[in-house]
Amino acid sequence: MGNTVPMGHSRTHQTRLIMPSDTNHHKSIFGGQVLRYIDEIAALAAMKHSNGEVVTASIDSVDFVSSAYAGDVLELDAVVTSTGRSSMEVYVRVTCLDIKSGAERLTTESFVIMVAVDEEGKPREVAGVYPETETDRRLFETGPMRREYRQMKRQMGPR
Repeated sequence: MGNTVPMGHSRTHQTRLIMPSDTNHHKSIFGGQVLRYIDEIAALAAMKHSNGEVVTASIDSVDFVSSAYAGDVLELDAVVTSTGRSSMEVYVRVTCLDIKSGAERLTTESFVIMVAVDEEGKPREVAGVYPETETDRRLFETGPMRREYRQMKRQMGPR
């Protein structure tokens, strides 16, 4: 493609209420439910960036920082932080809001790799990105290190 778009073009936000059916025996949200939300919002951000369909290539990292409980509100934010020819690295940040107290805390951070695909499921090119904010700049500038780490991991592990 050869062109670039601002990171803000892909920025996506979702709000989720944690229901009792979303929780485990500790009364905190299932980690798998959070992963589902992360995958969904990463796909939406990548679809906005690529103007088309995407598939999940990998969930690069997931850091569960704190728990969230029934009645809490999850706020998910996602943005495409770097791109390859057809791949997009999407940063997802999940915070928890206690409605009664107004307290907000980080619960989860993740990097998800999505690939843009055509109607036949074949990878297709995507535009590059450029940062707009200081936070964007930090994520953008550290993207090549994360990409190198992923490549190194692929070479080390059995396939």
